[in-house]
Amino acid sequence: MFTGLVCYQGKFIGLRKSRTELGLEVPEELAARLESGQSLAVDGVCLTVSRKEKNQLFFTLSRESLDRTNLKDYRPGKNVNLELPLRLNDFLGGHLVTGHIDGTGQVQEVKSRPPGKRLKIKVPAESRKYLVDKGSVAVNGVSLTVAALGPDWLEVELIPATLQATNLNELRPGDRVNLEGDIIGKYVYNFLSKKF
Repeated sequence: MFTGLVCYQGKFIGLRKSRTELGLEVPEELAARLESGQSLAVDGVCLTVSRKEKNQLFFTLSRESLDRTNLKDYRPGKNVNLELPLRLNDFLGGHLVTGHIDGTGQVQEVKSRPPGKRLKIKVPAESRKYLVDKGSVAVNGVSLTVAALGPDWLEVELIPATLQATNLNELRPGDRVNLEGDIIGKYVYNFLSKKF
């Protein structure tokens, strides 16, 4: 479980072993806190460390992770958002984020909205059903509030602190982003849409 508050940034090294292993270069402080078998959110995707070499971490990717996320789009040197899992006594400053991506959206517009920016993202149908206006959404693992919502799009505001601490400041129209709706909303939607 995560909060969507990005603590670190790392750099994508590449995909290896027939695209089943993802490599990252991370800050030494973060590498020292992780061992094989532990979890880390990488642009919102919950991954398990399979091995570590100094400040490089490697993760085994499932077909589901590659199919459902934007990880296969990455190029070496890309900045990625990183978050350690939530501990039960941690301060919950964002919202509950599982690291289980619903799908990817595509950035349509990036507008300057001083002192920050506003993003418009095209949202696939499988993700749209979990979104509500002024509700929570994780975009590349960053906890954000839905500022506006349409039939197949959402907009979010990015404040200076978010732009400085995450890779959302690098987004351009056409980029794909990982989307995760609020877990409570998903359970409510599932319960109300079932016929028992």
